[in-house]
Amino acid sequence: MLKFIKMASKRIFKRDLNKMVFDVVEECFSVQLYNESKTDASNLLIDEAVEFRNSMTEKIHAAKDKKAFKALHAEVEDAAVDFIHKINGLH
Repeated sequence: MLKFIKMASKRIFKRDLNKMVFDVVEECFSVQLYNESKTDASNLLIDEAVEFRNSMTEKIHAAKDKKAFKALHAEVEDAAVDFIHKINGLH
């Protein structure tokens, strides 16, 4: 889902974060399309993904050094895996 090969600029990091969240939202809409009974659960997951994006954007903006960026990269990658598991649970 995310490709973090080397340290990226804040702009690229935010772009990748946005792509990841967009993928989660898009998959949730697909679940809603094929199974209307999962609408409430997928809406909660969408809200969670948007909240995660907003908090991470603030953290990225505040990051000042490579050590902070590495921690943020790890946090985003962990969240991406977590979102994948949650989406799989919707199916």
